[in-house]
Amino acid sequence: MKHPVSALFSTVLRRPALWGVLLCVTGPGGVMAAEPLAFSSLPDLGAALYFDPNLSQNRTQSCASCHDPATAFRDPRSDIAGGAYSLGDDGASLGDRNAPSAAYAMFSPDFHITAEGVAVGGQFWDGRARDLAEQAGGPPLNPIEMGMASKADITARLQENDDYIAAFDALFGKNIWDDPDHAYDAMTQAIAAFEKTDEFAPFSSKYDRSLRGEYKMTPEEELGQVLFFSQQFTNCNTCHQLKPTPGSEGEMFSNYEHHNIGVPRNVAMRVTLGKDPDFTDNGLLDHPAIDDPAMRGKYKTPSLRNVAVTGPYMHNGVFADLRTVIKFYNKFNSRAKSAQINPETGEPWGDAEIPETVSLTELEQGDALDNKRIDALVAFLKTLTDERYEPLLAEQETAAQKQK
Repeated sequence: MKHPVSALFSTVLRRPALWGVLLCVTGPGGVMAAEPLAFSSLPDLGAALYFDPNLSQNRTQSCASCHDPATAFRDPRSDIAGGAYSLGDDGASLGDRNAPSAAYAMFSPDFHITAEGVAVGGQFWDGRARDLAEQAGGPPLNPIEMGMASKADITARLQENDDYIAAFDALFGKNIWDDPDHAYDAMTQAIAAFEKTDEFAPFSSKYDRSLRGEYKMTPEEELGQVLFFSQQFTNCNTCHQLKPTPGSEGEMFSNYEHHNIGVPRNVAMRVTLGKDPDFTDNGLLDHPAIDDPAMRGKYKTPSLRNVAVTGPYMHNGVFADLRTVIKFYNKFNSRAKSAQINPETGEPWGDAEIPETVSLTELEQGDALDNKRIDALVAFLKTLTDERYEPLLAEQETAAQKQK
């Protein structure tokens, strides 16, 4: 039985025709028949798998459900848990962490510990997946995500699709189906190959265009850029600059280190959802290779590309607005009473979920920011939005105006 590929695949990707390779059956008389191969390369196969809800227990959820290309590869279901947590295939389960954007995820290095003892890279907030392929293998078997019971069950689902069978046979060999573990690994490799395409990393933002001389930043955006890359006025680039030279092409806006920045619990959302408000997320300590208590509460520094359209923010989605995030950082450097108030709640910032490992050395750099500089940083961060998502910024601004 052949299941159709999600319509989202054909409408969003706009990829070249997928029917470019012919499987020829040859006999004594020459070519007897020819059948097109639907997925002629690893990325093309990965694209189909990425959008296929049949790989979830109830056939309702795909990778794209939580990482939709139409919304900068974040979960588009902002009406569920305020966008802080994602709903699973069973229609009831909710995670405890905010689904990160899959855009530009390919640039995160494989998880490793440096000679200085700093955890770097990996996938997921706690880096527990070494690379993209390992990450792709997580959600299908997670009972509160896609909910499949085993790799064998997923292999059986793959074999329901004639096009998958043909593509796996051509790309991995016909014996790929002999071992469900091998077939599953092949599936994750294909998804990872798709996630390494330009679809996920177009480098088309105003920031990128300005470096190419195709866009002139406004004075406010330029001020924000200067502040962001400053070694004196802010601490932004301490963790959110990868290239050695500020303003370099291909900047990922993350050094991919894992830090505890003192994020408070998302108590309000957990109470609303009937979850335990005292729940403590151990962060990096949940990584199966980590047993050092000093790593507790640390999370991978996310890239800031498309940050303005991928809220809510932090590992638990505790902050809804980008300006709030900057004010949260500012509280470490400002003695003003107003700086100690969360503008979204009107109450003091909550205590750090795990206070003993907060990276105060990194956080207590720079000067206190006034509103003009906060606004400038927000303006600059908006320039990191890829061109195809700029309409989402316009929608945000329209909604903000209506609320005034």
